[in-house]
Amino acid sequence: MTITSPLDTAPTTRRPSRWRRLLWQLGGLALLLALWWLITDGLHLYPPYVFPSPKAVWTEISYGLWGSGPQDGKLLAAIGNSLRRVLIGYASAVLLGGVVGLLMGGWRPLRDTVGAYLTGVQSVPSIAFVPFAILFFGLNERAVLFVVILEGFIPVALAVSGALMNVPPALRIAGRTLGAHGLSLTTGVLLPASVPSILTGLRTAWSFAWRALVGGELLVSASASLGAQLEVGRNTANMALVIATILIIGIIGGLFDALLRAVEGRVRRDYGLEVAQ
Repeated sequence: MTITSPLDTAPTTRRPSRWRRLLWQLGGLALLLALWWLITDGLHLYPPYVFPSPKAVWTEISYGLWGSGPQDGKLLAAIGNSLRRVLIGYASAVLLGGVVGLLMGGWRPLRDTVGAYLTGVQSVPSIAFVPFAILFFGLNERAVLFVVILEGFIPVALAVSGALMNVPPALRIAGRTLGAHGLSLTTGVLLPASVPSILTGLRTAWSFAWRALVGGELLVSASASLGAQLEVGRNTANMALVIATILIIGIIGGLFDALLRAVEGRVRRDYGLEVAQ
């Protein structure tokens, strides 16, 4: 007689494959573009200077990226400058936040004081720090970097501290039983066990830093940047340039987030926290 387990007869829910998800995403994008074209070129519900057509936005993107005229190619230069700033600020935030997070995770008085302050500061929108940065550093790149580093530093510090505190007690006991104490316990047991949670914090820090960069550049637009392109579009009533810049900002931010998400997923699978799809 064969005994059938309820687990064997339970229906299995299969997640859609990557290719199927990609097809869904492309289908949704095609639907949005078709709706956009219908509103602008098809029905002419809005004048072009209020809501430009996809063709007008694509013209701004193409001229801004690989145009050869004296006013063309500025979007490409803006992307390069913005990426340079955000990468410098993000790297500094990760380094500084990692050190402060380690200190908070290992010393409770620091965690109860600085950790609480950082949690409160994190609730303040990044744009609120821009006037302070301008008055303190002036209208220059340092003001933008300050806002980027601040917004990226806080999630990293809180993520590292929280990840260290959430390590299962059994791992701590096992590490001490094997002779690990103090720094060796932190570097050999606690940090490796905290990597998946820390990666989640790094991805959150990237999104905070990227948004802070654009907000800072929008007000401190002394040199070519994506924020400056938004300001140029507003001053010249060029809605096509504004939408083109917004699309570029979203694409770049999404690509970096997808990269960090892929790294996070790989690590989680290696740790046995997810199953391969």
